[in-house]
Amino acid sequence: MKALSIAAALLFVLPTASFAEMTAKTPSQAAAPIAATGDWSASKMSGVNIYNEANEKVGEISDVIINAQGQVKGVVIEAGGFLGMGTHYVLVAMDSLKFANKADKASTGQTSDTKREWFPDRAVLNVTKDQLKSTPEFKY
Repeated sequence: MKALSIAAALLFVLPTASFAEMTAKTPSQAAAPIAATGDWSASKMSGVNIYNEANEKVGEISDVIINAQGQVKGVVIEAGGFLGMGTHYVLVAMDSLKFANKADKASTGQTSDTKREWFPDRAVLNVTKDQLKSTPEFKY
């Protein structure tokens, strides 16, 4: 019976001690916040239109692919198709795209339009729609 009482007492003491250790961290021990000014959210990149140098829409970003080290490998562009049929997906390196917040002005990612601060207005890729469709398809 005495062993049972000791076990019950330990059940109340141990969680309290471990909780106290978790909450006793000082602000200097916590991870510092990372500034995101001028950065874009990967979740907001989906749907960004892709145009070529002739200002013709050639597709839109469907997905952002990140490697195991946490670096962006590229974006998946959805080219062609109608209502989900005949869609062709292509993986394109991020550095092959020029992002812009105005129809004809390249951007560094910073914008004065607060509605668009987490994603660009468009991206420009120097290809035709036919060239993009003839590129090997990206498979998930």
